[in-house]
Amino acid sequence: MTGKSLVTKEDTELPAVIQSQESAQLLTRPSGQEREPEHPLADAFDRTVHAAVARSTAGLSPMALTNAWMDWAVHLAFSPGKQAELVNKAARKTARLATHAAKCALSEGDHKPCIEPLPQDKRFSDEAWHKWPYNLMYQSFLLNQQWWHNATTGVRGVTRQHENVLEFASRQLLDIFSPSNFLWTNPEVIEKTWQEKGMNLVHGFQNYLEDLIDMTDGKMNKPSKYKVGQDVAVTPGNVVFRNRLIELIQYKPATDKVRPEPILIAPAWIMKYYILDLSPHNSLVKYLTEQGYTVFMVSWKNPDENDRNLGMDDYRQLGIMAALDAISAILPERKVHAVGYCLGGTLLSIAAAAMARDGDDRIGSMTLLAAQTDFTEAGELTLFINESELTFLEDMMWEKGYLDTNQMAGAFQILRSNDLVWSRMVHDYLIGERQELNDLMSWNMDATRMPYRMHSEYLRELFLNNDFAAGRYRVGEKPVVLSDIRVPIFAVGTQWDHVAPWHSVYKVHQLSDTEVTFLLTSGGHNAGIVSEIGHPGRFYQISTRSADDQYEDPDSWIQNTPLREGSWWPAWVAWLDERSGEPVPPPSMGATGVVLPLIDKAPGQYVLQD
Repeated sequence: MTGKSLVTKEDTELPAVIQSQESAQLLTRPSGQEREPEHPLADAFDRTVHAAVARSTAGLSPMALTNAWMDWAVHLAFSPGKQAELVNKAARKTARLATHAAKCALSEGDHKPCIEPLPQDKRFSDEAWHKWPYNLMYQSFLLNQQWWHNATTGVRGVTRQHENVLEFASRQLLDIFSPSNFLWTNPEVIEKTWQEKGMNLVHGFQNYLEDLIDMTDGKMNKPSKYKVGQDVAVTPGNVVFRNRLIELIQYKPATDKVRPEPILIAPAWIMKYYILDLSPHNSLVKYLTEQGYTVFMVSWKNPDENDRNLGMDDYRQLGIMAALDAISAILPERKVHAVGYCLGGTLLSIAAAAMARDGDDRIGSMTLLAAQTDFTEAGELTLFINESELTFLEDMMWEKGYLDTNQMAGAFQILRSNDLVWSRMVHDYLIGERQELNDLMSWNMDATRMPYRMHSEYLRELFLNNDFAAGRYRVGEKPVVLSDIRVPIFAVGTQWDHVAPWHSVYKVHQLSDTEVTFLLTSGGHNAGIVSEIGHPGRFYQISTRSADDQYEDPDSWIQNTPLREGSWWPAWVAWLDERSGEPVPPPSMGATGVVLPLIDKAPGQYVLQD
């Protein structure tokens, strides 16, 4: 196979630097971290067995779970003091529940619950749960859940990850049996059934059959009223560059003059790019063009089995670097405001560090949106990151050549099962009502795949080994470090992020030796970033630290930084304005001649791939 066979007609019309970069990367790339098996046939057989098991375990390694359980069980067996403490706690919780039940039976009126749900637990917030016997049901469940938390944590000698895995697994199992999940123990469902004379259950059964048919047909999602290119991703623009991995979209100017420095946005390939170009009222791309910026967007290809050997460095070279080369052809000698979202921000950090090491100064500033550069506190996703789980996951991906959309969606649903699984099942199947999709929910259902090699390298080198933060991550023959970057950094964390917890995003302060502006906004990993002006209930905190300032820990930072109302977008644009030149006439769309022709209208073709 030659490099030429892997590029499109449009690629052959690019400057030689872009063509040679792509073909050389694919032909000379090192073999990566995966070992060569001594006995390929035996290795293939083991992988096939693991992949078959994975289909029935949602990709979770039973070996990893067994290791965690054995670690906990053996240490608990040799901890008589802990056992006695658990017996004592069980007795006291039983007495508390019995006392509360007696008070409710002997006197009328509201009685203070003997245990309150956690603030984020909304399952029992309805007034109907405070009436007998449902109050005793949910309080008994919460006391039982609390006891199991005590049982799975604080056992001396158990490794931290095994303890976290057991606590998480026990919580997930107990949530299955929550009284809110069943018809006869959920007063809200009972009331709805009485009012509708059971028709809600009929509608719920119809919803269940529809979902079952979709799953049987391999369709996770229902058709949405939000059509890409018609209702969402409608900001005018053109695809000006395409290779086997990305389309680069240049958006048309919305003002008579623009800032001389363009913006390049690299979203994560775990998501479709149009989360940043949703409906016109909440499109970050549209907002930026209206503020006088030339915006370029990377639209990633949705990989298939033919892309199984694309690695992290392919994504760097064919993604970030190819996009920068294309922008340089359109706007020569211009600095670029580079923006990376989630995994795209991690990749941008690696690319920027390599550029700084090699003397490439095309990046003028770097913005990281909910992106991690240090993975030591990467949230509950780290529960699934160990040698056993990664080996199991690699074998599952090896069979197909990619991690498919169902497995990807399932992983995130497990992390937020109350919100994304059980509450949805109650609402759809017991209440019998479908929740109307908004544009963000519709985007969330438009899932993507992950190439086998890339995902394995990402999980091993970044999540498991934390090589980038430790200075071991290599680009070419030498390692790269974030501290080589000297351009100003704007880092955004979101308050309730379960993918990139803001404490983890905040670690950019410890790794960088440049000016860092950190902003913490309300919302989660996606909704916190899509925070358009006028969105109700939004607030944020922001401060800037120079390279010479002393470090402030995140808990002190959040206490000392004033709260501001509204969207964070204007604060970011003000930061960009301060680091941009005076407005000039807008550039041409694409480059003149046939160097970078207008290939297609936005949103292009890659975003439409299933």
